[in-house]
Amino acid sequence: MGLVRYMAKEVMKEIGNKSREFYEFVLPPIDVQLENDNIIVTIDLPGFDKKDIKLRIRGNILSINATRETDHDGTVIWHQRPHAIDKKIRLPVDVNEGEDLEGSAKYHNGVLTLKIPVKHGKDIAIE
Repeated sequence: MGLVRYMAKEVMKEIGNKSREFYEFVLPPIDVQLENDNIIVTIDLPGFDKKDIKLRIRGNILSINATRETDHDGTVIWHQRPHAIDKKIRLPVDVNEGEDLEGSAKYHNGVLTLKIPVKHGKDIAIE
């Protein structure tokens, strides 16, 4: 009976690892809204520290990277919560980048909210 219990435990561990990898791929849940002249991006990142989250904008691609330490002292029976997030999303409009970017980010209770200004084209004078 010991071998069967051991094999069942190993199978469950592998299923847990695969499901965690799946969650790392699809997570985090993200909402994107256009509000006045800004894009508001809301990202759920529960369990991550603010210092462990890195954001970058290049063109209209927002990159979200976050990592956290695992703190398992005992035997792990089930482990699905992601300990690394690497997500890239295409924003629906062009945004200011570099020194022109005057966005803001707020992290509270595991929810990161970004406010990113939309890039406006320059008017062309008609002579």
